[in-house]
Amino acid sequence: MSLAKKEASKPKGGGAIELYSPTYFAACGLGGVVSCGPTHTAVTPLDLVKCRRQVDPKIYSSNLSAWRTIFSREGVRGVFFGWSPTFVGYSFQGAGKYGFYEVFKYLYGERLFPNTNKTLVYLGASASAEFLADVALCPFEAVKVRMQTTLPPYARSLREGWGKVVSKEGVAGLYKGLQPLWGRQIPYTMVKFATFEETVTQIYKALGKGKENYNALQQTGVSFLGGYIAGIGCAIVSHPADVMVSKLNADRQPGESGGKAMSRIYGNIGFRGLWNGLPVRIAMIGTLTAFQWLIYDSFKVALGFPTTGGH
Repeated sequence: MSLAKKEASKPKGGGAIELYSPTYFAACGLGGVVSCGPTHTAVTPLDLVKCRRQVDPKIYSSNLSAWRTIFSREGVRGVFFGWSPTFVGYSFQGAGKYGFYEVFKYLYGERLFPNTNKTLVYLGASASAEFLADVALCPFEAVKVRMQTTLPPYARSLREGWGKVVSKEGVAGLYKGLQPLWGRQIPYTMVKFATFEETVTQIYKALGKGKENYNALQQTGVSFLGGYIAGIGCAIVSHPADVMVSKLNADRQPGESGGKAMSRIYGNIGFRGLWNGLPVRIAMIGTLTAFQWLIYDSFKVALGFPTTGGH
């Protein structure tokens, strides 16, 4: 039985939202906003130190010394520096990532290629969704990275940073990191969704019962565990591109092509430099992904929708 047929018989949400309707997909997009914006903002202190150490490995001797130094000079506000472009950007990205994932998973798996291997459907749907989501994220990511990786800061707020980039480089300046962002985020999201879906399936197999035999709290607990496992893989796969995005936004010369800039930067940092900050990113992304799936599936449950995975 297909995924759509399995779930069609399940109760509709509290507002009688029909599964796979435009309203359902919009609700999933809203769930993505709720799960991504606040969680990315919460780990701003980790992201701040990671970005600065990627650009300048010698800036701090350790992560703890970094936070102590920043806090002693700027207080809590300094530790959360860059939170505003993070919150806005990843809220938009979350809407696209989760909302379009549900759209493409249904389109590819049920409408266009109903007999295709499920893992291929998850990979294709997540790649398509992230491609679109990154277009919304990119301008805010560009401002965030410039704010966090320059000392003294390039700007003190999202509004100031956005205005400075546009006035000096035009709107195109906000998108000069789009290609490396795709290079980072699309593999990341493919691993995030495909690994999550498969991990959740394997967890229920190990438990010996189908998902429908567990209550909502237990199902969201499985989502949390599956999310953390998927997050570790995401961090490793996407880390070199993450370093390159930070470097490009901080060190790309005016008029320099993306390919030339990446070649120059790689020549300076080498292969080993592409892995600067990986332990911090594993901790950050593992925790982040776990809570995102927990919040997203809890949101779906609150609306009466089935949780993700385990079908």
